[in-house]
Amino acid sequence: MSSKIIPVIMAGGKGTRLWPLSRAEAPKQFLQFLGDFSLFQRTLQRVSDPALYAPAIIVTNADFRFIVAEQARSVSADLAAILLEPIARNTAPALAAAAFAILRDHGDGAIMQVLASDHEIVADETYFECIRLARATAATGKLVTFGIKPTEAATGYGYIETGDSLPTGASKVSRFIEKPNQERANELIADDRYLWNSGMFMLPVSQFLGEILRYAPGVYDAAQKAMQAAEEDLDFIRLDAAAFSQAPDISVDYAVFEKTPDAAVVPSAFRWSDLGSWDSVWAVGDKDADGNVLGEKVTVNNTRNSLVLSRDIHVAVQGLQDVAVIASEDAVYIGPLADSQNVGQIVKRLAASKATNALTQTHPTSYRPWGSVASVLSGKRFEVKKLRVRPGASISLQKHHHRAEHWIVVRGTAEITIDGKTHLLHENQSVDIPQGSVHRLSNPGKIPLELIEVQTGSYLGDDDIIRLDDDFGRT
Repeated sequence: MSSKIIPVIMAGGKGTRLWPLSRAEAPKQFLQFLGDFSLFQRTLQRVSDPALYAPAIIVTNADFRFIVAEQARSVSADLAAILLEPIARNTAPALAAAAFAILRDHGDGAIMQVLASDHEIVADETYFECIRLARATAATGKLVTFGIKPTEAATGYGYIETGDSLPTGASKVSRFIEKPNQERANELIADDRYLWNSGMFMLPVSQFLGEILRYAPGVYDAAQKAMQAAEEDLDFIRLDAAAFSQAPDISVDYAVFEKTPDAAVVPSAFRWSDLGSWDSVWAVGDKDADGNVLGEKVTVNNTRNSLVLSRDIHVAVQGLQDVAVIASEDAVYIGPLADSQNVGQIVKRLAASKATNALTQTHPTSYRPWGSVASVLSGKRFEVKKLRVRPGASISLQKHHHRAEHWIVVRGTAEITIDGKTHLLHENQSVDIPQGSVHRLSNPGKIPLELIEVQTGSYLGDDDIIRLDDDFGRT
């Protein structure tokens, strides 16, 4: 049995509420828009104290497995496992599978802390005092949730009504309340018994599984079988698809917390946001003298109380107030901050059109197990990309039937194999990859390798990549 808390980080969500930066295949937890680290990486950093925490378990889906591994590696996070869900089945089956993994590795007395990977939290002493209180309460057999003390009459969160106090300092949960309308939210915030439901938990593993078995036996059975039949794949654990797909699609709130008599809540006054809209990003950001939250590639004049971010191009804003201006590499969103909860409406319109659907799905920059690739420019019969290969990594040994490539090294050292012949290239050197040749790119150096790739040919789709050998099992 481990005396340390085992973190379980939920990192599989796909969402577009922070469009155009977040997209279905590039959700907000993996984006860097409030500093040098993504929300997922900052979550890993909050559970990095080895005196308090054991190595974390990440629950995600196969599409995000390599970005999870790479972002964890880049902050030197020690992971116990990366569990891959074969199909989305909401939080109850995912957490049950993680609990079975913990029970196997840590025994009956283990305590798991469930964290979302996309929340913004100030991890100060108040925060860690709440963690310690929650652990002490979970050790008594209670299933603990964290209730955030409201700072406004928010309608985007569910609420928790607190009940009698417990000896540890936590409270019993009296009831859960669905997201209210504005009138009801005004009533709730006026009563200090009500807290925001954060979706974070501290759970004694054995008791949690017992309550799953009691109230959601279908979840228990499917998660247990999926974990028992799971297969290891490189650094990942793939839950058995046939078993996991039999689990009901249900949240842990509905499956367990709204039914169990052992639910407890820790009233929490630390700074927290689920960053569900651009106005919430503005609320937690560092503001200038005019109340603006600004990115690096931004110039404003006579502009107040606004959020202006740009990933690529430089954005200039003149004479506006209370607006969100968000520029990605290929799309710009402009709207009132107060209306940013409704970004989903315009995303639906974009998704409904064949001409703009891709803007809701993918980013010009995508992540690979060896690094990343960004589309710089494309046209008829050509495309220009920027490749970044991490030290020691290699792309697959491959060939293309319909295109040739030209590689120019921008930074670092490239080891390039073409039809069995190896070339070592340094900055400002280049090489041609003829159509049909078998080739591979590796980074033998200690710094990231960056190069420009120019593709030309009759067809440039990714399905023209014929992998012959691959370090990541993608052949």
